[in-house]
Amino acid sequence: MAAPGDMTTRDISGKYIMNKSLSDDNDEILRLQGVSWFTRKAIAMATLYLSVKHYKDDSGVEHVDIEQTLTGGIKGTNEYRTLDWTERSHEDHVFGPVIGKSRRVPLTEVEHDWLKKDWLDESLVDGAIIFTTAKSDTEKSGRTWSAQQTWGFEQINGEKRYTRHVFFQGPNGELIQVRLVYDYSEHKVVRCLIPPFNTEDS
Repeated sequence: MAAPGDMTTRDISGKYIMNKSLSDDNDEILRLQGVSWFTRKAIAMATLYLSVKHYKDDSGVEHVDIEQTLTGGIKGTNEYRTLDWTERSHEDHVFGPVIGKSRRVPLTEVEHDWLKKDWLDESLVDGAIIFTTAKSDTEKSGRTWSAQQTWGFEQINGEKRYTRHVFFQGPNGELIQVRLVYDYSEHKVVRCLIPPFNTEDS
């Protein structure tokens, strides 16, 4: 289902379902992050849901809280994005220690072309897009990877879709670009959490 015509990234609150047929395969990213074969295959077979709450706190700082749910019973964590460009550590039982930060940024300040392309105007608020980073806490985990994402809306097959562009660098310099595409939905989902491949604690 397409995103509402008047929806912008000023408020992306709502429920979404990952559209696997429109999304790129992210299995190699999960493998390079150290996710087991069994868990990766379970993720590939399941349906991923997002329940998003987007709001500002009393100080005017934006927050995007995302409850990720997956059919099939895989336990995981939620995403908590605070758009103030402050590094926050998160201990994830799948990925280990992770460090992330988020903000809005003009596309001219985004380094990689993949993260800047194909966005609808509704993706920008005051000329800036939602930009997030995450990296392994290598000193604690022994793993080395990093990921950058931009979030917004694109026109795909004639419909407006919520998407994420991901630029990932693996432990041996592997560079992977994927686009994740989501259907907008208000359907009730089963509560069963799955870890996102880059998380940020509140």
